[in-house]
Amino acid sequence: MKITEKTIKVSEDQSTKTEHLQLASESTISHYITLLLAIAAGIAVANIYFAHPLLDTLSMDLSIDHSTIGIVITITQICYALGLLLLVPLGDLLNPRRLILGQMLLIIVALVIVGFATSKAVFFIGLTGVGILATVTQSLVAYASKLSSLAERGRIVGFVTSGIVIGILLARTFAGILTDLGGWRLVYLTSAALMLIMVGLLYKQLPNVKFEHSALTYPKLLRSVILLFVQERILLIRGVLALFIFTAFSILWTSLVLPLSAQPYSLSHTAIGAFGLAGVAGALAAARAGKLADRGLGQRTTGIALILLLASWIILSLMNFSLLLLVIGVILLDLAVQAVHVTNQIIIFTVRPESRSRLTAAYMIFYSIGSATGSIASTTIYESFGWDGVCLLGGSVSALALLFWGLTYHITELVREK
Repeated sequence: MKITEKTIKVSEDQSTKTEHLQLASESTISHYITLLLAIAAGIAVANIYFAHPLLDTLSMDLSIDHSTIGIVITITQICYALGLLLLVPLGDLLNPRRLILGQMLLIIVALVIVGFATSKAVFFIGLTGVGILATVTQSLVAYASKLSSLAERGRIVGFVTSGIVIGILLARTFAGILTDLGGWRLVYLTSAALMLIMVGLLYKQLPNVKFEHSALTYPKLLRSVILLFVQERILLIRGVLALFIFTAFSILWTSLVLPLSAQPYSLSHTAIGAFGLAGVAGALAAARAGKLADRGLGQRTTGIALILLLASWIILSLMNFSLLLLVIGVILLDLAVQAVHVTNQIIIFTVRPESRSRLTAAYMIFYSIGSATGSIASTTIYESFGWDGVCLLGGSVSALALLFWGLTYHITELVREK
């Protein structure tokens, strides 16, 4: 009897997956809409990274100690994790188009609160809203996945994800230039204006396609997100990899402003932010990761990328000899992180096509934990051990990621074959 029930359940699951895949193969998404989704995702996620090159300015303006200024980033990432858990799964329950537009309108309000904050308390209240609502970025990724056909899903998700990584990196350049021009408040107010423009464009262009939504209630929907960690080993494995790579990513970008703004460099915010352009080159170079994953090369791509991630820290540790080496290290690190991140998403989206929003939320929780951990750890380590300590920390995390990938390689392959 047990065998019969299991057989029926497997048959039903396969039938459901087949129906969803057939629906996805008939879906289409234009290049223009793909571009809009990528830009919107990039602008939205940039809001939680503006503070990275501004930590020294925020420290002075808000009277936060240098050793604990990383808490600005940590709080944002914790709130982002809450948004992932509470808001992103709604894409499987509600109309994703309305959910996206609603979140974007609310984040505009939060940005205005930050921009006009006259006290530390109001600043953190606004920043909390920005962190929670910036998860619209992941709703955009899940929406792009739902709109795309099976054959081109890797390319489209990879493109939109590239927009996210580029948004993260250009956030530093954007924030640096505007801060030098008119102060840190101008950064958040300008972003609010850009978000408002994107809301108008998306309102006109996003198709109002009907998707098959979950019949679960909201509490059960949230519970199902937690259960995914237990039920899907690939999600857990790729999530842990995400935790490692984004810890390394955050270690670099949170602490980089500190040595560059101090002697002997004493660079301006604009110059420090410009290093984000080097990261964009790496992100663009990794855009093919989605196509490689579509061809079944996701595991190999992950391994090569993790080796590059470890190598990047060796190069970054030589920054005192030449800023050119810093640029090369930044390119390699961002290329590696982007390649693993895109590959992770393509692999987990094949697990349960009908639950992409919940899978995205579950996976990105690891991202937030990694980013928050890297932010607070990097500034603390820099205060005690300087740049060499930061590079040793980043290299250690990257080595652990490579070791974890090697230890779980066969498990991942066995699960995927099933």
